[in-house]
Amino acid sequence: MNPWLLWSALSHTARSSIPCSFNTTVSDDRLKFRLSTALQILLFLPLTLATLSTQAFLLLSLLLSIHSLIHGTLILLWGSNALSIMQVPMHPFLLLVTFNAFSQSAQPWLTTAVYWWGKLLTFCGPSYVAMEGLSSLLFAQKAGQIGRGIADEAESYQFVILIATAAAFVAAAWWVVIAYPAAAASPLSSTLLGVALTAFLFLVLIGFRLRRTNVVEASLLALFLAYNVWLCGFDQTSFSDPASSYAPLLSNILPHLQTLVNFITNTLPKPVLVALLYRLSILQVASRILPTIGADNWESDQGEIDGRPTSIMTRILLTYRQLIFVMVYSHLLLLDPSSQVWWRWANIMFTLFLWAVELVVSPDGDDDSAKWKID
Repeated sequence: MNPWLLWSALSHTARSSIPCSFNTTVSDDRLKFRLSTALQILLFLPLTLATLSTQAFLLLSLLLSIHSLIHGTLILLWGSNALSIMQVPMHPFLLLVTFNAFSQSAQPWLTTAVYWWGKLLTFCGPSYVAMEGLSSLLFAQKAGQIGRGIADEAESYQFVILIATAAAFVAAAWWVVIAYPAAAASPLSSTLLGVALTAFLFLVLIGFRLRRTNVVEASLLALFLAYNVWLCGFDQTSFSDPASSYAPLLSNILPHLQTLVNFITNTLPKPVLVALLYRLSILQVASRILPTIGADNWESDQGEIDGRPTSIMTRILLTYRQLIFVMVYSHLLLLDPSSQVWWRWANIMFTLFLWAVELVVSPDGDDDSAKWKID
């Protein structure tokens, strides 16, 4: 995979992953500042992990999280455009604080603080998986709803949708076949893969039989399943040791700029960046879908869409996106390759379980609220 293409995709996604006021148009200058801060986070965290230690990495992650929490709260209460500019020098400053704190032996209270922060990141791991799976399912269902509405307009649209979904199913099958040798490297992994594929096929057949899903939703979930299987079988050699290309940066940084360039292009863990890109993107999309859930019923009762619980939740999520960004990225960097694989299997099983529950509790196909899911 071309590192520059992956880096560009992450940069573009991170541009919308930094907090901003809700429903506010952002100027180009503010976007540049947000892109700068996102790139700093993407680089500084693995750089600290590679050049210092895990404790230093956890300290920087903790400092960035506290800064993001304060920054998001100020935006929520104040909302000034100057906040995006003011936070640009903060990340290099926090990086220097971290390097200075661990240039010699760290203080005991500092070691204790980063220890519990690492525990917190580990304990939050299931919530990241749950959010990713729930957001993926929500996106697939929303796309199915939109596809159903488009298909009702003209038969030509139905033909286009059928071709697109057929291509998605073929692409997902090809993706699984390509990833199978590495994803099914152990007996347990091959068993989980067989269970996941069998469960998915049964759920598709049950959903079609009950008229509670459609081909658009099923094809997107097939791609989601194939994506996770591919990450489960990602070439382990891509998880290079960040310290293997390390040259001391503290003594004299200028002669080691080439080392820094090599670090950026070769050492950043590509599976982590792929997972981060997908997780941030799907959370961003889900945050835009949440306010549309039950909008008609709420508007008829309350008269205002901004007061709905989903809109309030969306506003909070969008305001503290940078905090979520830092925590998710830190958790992914802490995981070793085997842990990432098993979290992927957990994500697959959890999403299929959610889909199964949704198919069971959904109204019948002739109900108006479920009309978009009738095939």
